[in-house]
Formats: sequence, C-alpha cells, structure tokens
Amino acid sequence: MEPQAVRIYTRFMQVCMLFILLFVTACSSPSANSSSESVDVQPVTSGNNSVTLVIGAYSVARDALQPILPAFQAEWKEKTGQTVEFQQSYEASGTQARSIASGMEADVALLAMEGDIDKLVDAELIPHDWKQRDPYQGMVTRSIVVIGTRANNPLSIKDWMDLTRSDVDVLYPNPKTSGGAQWDINAIYGAGLKMAAEQGVDGPTFAKQLLHQVHDRVISMDKSGRASMAAFEYGVGDAIVTYENELKARVNQGVDYEIVVPKHTIQIENPVVVVDRYVDKHGTREVAEAFVEFLRSEKAQQLWVEAGFRPVNEQIAAQLSNTFIQPEGLFTINDLGGWDQVRSNLYSRRGIWYEVLAGIDKS
Repeated sequence: MEPQAVRIYTRFMQVCMLFILLFVTACSSPSANSSSESVDVQPVTSGNNSVTLVIGAYSVARDALQPILPAFQAEWKEKTGQTVEFQQSYEASGTQARSIASGMEADVALLAMEGDIDKLVDAELIPHDWKQRDPYQGMVTRSIVVIGTRANNPLSIKDWMDLTRSDVDVLYPNPKTSGGAQWDINAIYGAGLKMAAEQGVDGPTFAKQLLHQVHDRVISMDKSGRASMAAFEYGVGDAIVTYENELKARVNQGVDYEIVVPKHTIQIENPVVVVDRYVDKHGTREVAEAFVEFLRSEKAQQLWVEAGFRPVNEQIAAQLSNTFIQPEGLFTINDLGGWDQVRSNLYSRRGIWYEVLAGIDKS
C-alpha cells in the first residue's frame, strides 16, 4: 500500500478497536463494574467495634488507594481497637462530584480538581472555606500533564506542537465529565500562552489556535482519564495527553511507554475533603478526619509516590527532589487566573473550549 493508504487503514483499525473496547466495557457484568469502577454505595450503620467509611473518588486514584486503605485500617485498629470498613466508588471526577452532590453519601471525597469540590459547596455539603481547614489548602497529591507515546517514541514526539502533525492520532478524555481532561486542556492552552510570549505574538490567539490544532488530531474523548488510558493500552492512538502518574504507574508495572514532559505544562493539584453533612449524619467525622490526615502522612504519601503521584508532604518531596523531572516552563492554575477565570474563559457556554469543539475561528 501507499503510505497514505497505510495511514488511513491503520486509523480505521484503531477506531474499530476503540468501538470494540467501548462495547466490551458497556457489556461488562454488574459485578465486574462494581469491583473496578463504581459501586452502589449504601451507608452502613457503624457500631462500637467497627465503622464504615464511604469513599467517593475519581477513577485515576483507584489503584493508588488500594494499598493505602489497608495501611490506614491497620493504624486505626492499633490506635483505637476499632475496625474500619471501606465502601468505595470510583468515577470520572465530574461525574463523581455530581453524584455526591445529588445524594451519594460519601464521607470523604477525593476528586481531580478544585472545581469539582465546588459542586459540593454549591450543594451545601461542605463550607466555602474548605481550603482553609489544613496547611495543604485541601490538596492531597500533585502531578503534571504529560504526553504518553508508544515504546521508544516512534514518531519522535517532543512537545505540544508535535501533536498537531497530520501523522499523529491523539487521545484525551472529555472535559465535560473528566476533571483530568480539564487539566489536559488547561495545560495545552496555558502552554500556548507561554509559547506566544516567547515568540512575541498575541497569546490568546496563539493558544486557541494550538488547542484547535491538537483537538483536530484527537480521535477519541472518553468519559474519564482511566477510560482514555484503557483505550490507549488497547492500541488506539499514537499519543495520549494525561497525568504523569497514570503513565508512571504503568511503566513501573513493566509497560513500555515513553513519557514526554513538555517544556511548558501545568502542575496538577488534587483535593480531598471530609463531606460534613454526610459524616455528621453517619457519625463518622472522627475517623473520616483521621483518614484524610493519614492520606498526607509520610507513609501514605510514599504510597502515592509509588503509584506515580507527586507528594504534597514537604518532607517526602524533599527526599524525592531528584525523582521527578521539573519542566522548565511549569505553571499553575493561578498563572491562568485561577479556577474561576479558567472556567469562565475556557469552559463557559461561549468559552474557548466550546468554540474549539464547534470549529469556530481556527485561524
């Protein structure tokens, strides 16, 4: 076949594989789904010798929490003599936040971004000053947005501009449902602003064009970061925009991916909160607050790191300062004006992201 024909055929087969993957996922048995992603959470009455905590988390955190939960159980048992049981629910962050806000009675919510916690504030489940409760400003882990490629980076992808090439098929999740996807979009748009400043051109125009061009190469937008990663693992696409920790976890498991750290990218911060209304209803405030505190302990933070996350605990961060690449142009959500401005600028009904989806003003 001619090279272009090969390219078309390959992309056709990738899309076919994606449809098969989605079909298989949709047809999975309820028991399989409850063990891997979401569960039907029914609050359990706690007794003197046992207590049940309901955890509502974003899907990417699932694997990292599996060794952390028994570590806390052992510590709490030794300290109090009480057995902790966990009920766990994992969904795309935006979906999980809406579920908790609508009545899924999670004692602790661990979500992908501050904006999803705000949904709990709006539902009057937690107070507006939730970030002032602790010295971590409500955060429990950090990461950065990176690009994942196939083994040995066969297409020589080095930065965001490479994702605009006609020979590269890209994956990232849907920012309507996935907090991770919003971090991805923020990273690309913010990188465009930084690149424009270096080149002396109009920032918003250049950044929007970059986002348009990358999105034109996206062949699938899945519900969550975990679902997007599953599609990539299945063989769909040449590059994936995702959390660094998602790729690090797989590389640590022996999967041969290349992690490309762009020159300009965003620092991700993931929040955790005790859901006041529900812990007071269940009588679980003491253990819920202890669990959140434990998540930032040296023991738990080391387990987060083993799962690929960057720590918020400064002692662990100092010990591991040479473990993680520090991008030259790393920026934060505050460099983009904070979440309120980002939501207005990018994700409002007439925001830049929806113009990108509609193909408006590509030039």
